[in-house]
Amino acid sequence: MSTYTATIRWKRGVSEAYSDGRYSRAHEWAFDGGAVVSASASPHIVLAPHSDAAGVDPEEAFVASLASCHMLFLLDFARRGGFVVDSYSDEAEGVLAKRADGRMAMTRVTLRPRIAWGGDKVPDASKVAELHHQAHEACFIANSVTTEVTIEQ
Repeated sequence: MSTYTATIRWKRGVSEAYSDGRYSRAHEWAFDGGAVVSASASPHIVLAPHSDAAGVDPEEAFVASLASCHMLFLLDFARRGGFVVDSYSDEAEGVLAKRADGRMAMTRVTLRPRIAWGGDKVPDASKVAELHHQAHEACFIANSVTTEVTIEQ
């Protein structure tokens, strides 16, 4: 078993009344390795100036977490299969929508990985699909959520 931590820091601005709802949602995420990330509520949810579009919002982080986990497992399974990956990019997209019970949720994440293969042994389309399936089945984040995750190749 492993434990992971993140420190979330927010502070009300001196001139912000707070009780009127007009306060900044900008904050920061600090991680154990030293990385500090600017974060905010999504500007789709909380309009500027009370959100900061330059900050990572929780919904974006959710999509990035799923996509990153998938990629890391695919890279490992490809290596184990004797394949060489030269580059991997993914224009992942998440959909925030109302569920049947009326609650808002990230209902779907679509991964759009683009892989450049190197070396002499290049997987065919069937093997690539198998690698994606293996990666999805192994991904800790995908196994932790009810969100539909699809892969467009």
